[in-house]
Amino acid sequence: MEGPPARVSEYAEQAVTYVRRALNVPIEYDSNTLPLLDHYLRSVPKDQPAATTLVIATSGAYFGEVIRRRLGGRWEIPVVGNGVSHGNPPRFEGADWRVVLPTGISFSPAGFVAAAIAQADLEDFDSEIDAPTRMRPHVEQALARMGEMSVEEYYSLCNRLDTLEHVHEVLVAVAAQLMGNVDEDVPEPANDEPSGPVN
Repeated sequence: MEGPPARVSEYAEQAVTYVRRALNVPIEYDSNTLPLLDHYLRSVPKDQPAATTLVIATSGAYFGEVIRRRLGGRWEIPVVGNGVSHGNPPRFEGADWRVVLPTGISFSPAGFVAAAIAQADLEDFDSEIDAPTRMRPHVEQALARMGEMSVEEYYSLCNRLDTLEHVHEVLVAVAAQLMGNVDEDVPEPANDEPSGPVN
């Protein structure tokens, strides 16, 4: 598997350092460390925008790397040319970085981290899971079948990992069915196809 871009590695390593300093515990890019990262994010002071921005960027890089190493995929970082990024310029480096899984699912790690800190979806951050158009009905159905949970649990990075793994597995099964290699039942998608990303 190809490694992450250098800037992602640099930011993720900063998150490792911050968590070790704050909690006196090392984290090592596996899913067992996400409860520590969630605990760390709950302690981020929301009244210090510069510090919060740095935590979002670095923790987003770390979380994205945990997911990429666990499920595969790649980082998608918009190309910047002549000092101008395509579309609106990001608020900070890392804000528009995405991880794209082998099934085509994509998400903004920084958006998930910002939502975890705020315990809410934020207008300025993308905290949705996106998928290829023909797979969106299957993603919607998989998400609808997930159980109720508290707000804190919903926005936790541990839950985001569980959600991404579940949706990824559903799309792997759907892909197998479409290719004719069906060993298990795959739910039929809903009739109405959403027009955008799914939560």
